[in-house]
Amino acid sequence: MKTDFKSFDEYISTFPISTQNMLEELRAIIQETAPGATEKISYQMPSFFLNGRRLVYFAAYEHHIGFYPGASVIRAFESVLRDYKTGKGTIQFPIDQHLPRELIQKIVKFRVEENSASEKHN
Repeated sequence: MKTDFKSFDEYISTFPISTQNMLEELRAIIQETAPGATEKISYQMPSFFLNGRRLVYFAAYEHHIGFYPGASVIRAFESVLRDYKTGKGTIQFPIDQHLPRELIQKIVKFRVEENSASEKHN
């Protein structure tokens, strides 16, 4: 797989159409929920930044979409994430299921608030 992506569009275009559609949907949800966030490729993954800080990352795999909001989200949303495979700072959304739009919106809002609070402390 290519590893020197220059844009979200370039990254997304490397996947099958059904996966591309999920990635575009996830991208749109994040853009709508955090309109001030900027897109950037970081660690060869689509990443959103707000106030110069990482907001969320995502990546596609054969069987899931990896969503990387950070460990604080996994702790804060533990009870509602029981239906998903999670790791220290990751959530796996199965590729054969619809994305949980409301959950993603809540997570992104949480990250925007964390990001804003962090900005105020600097």
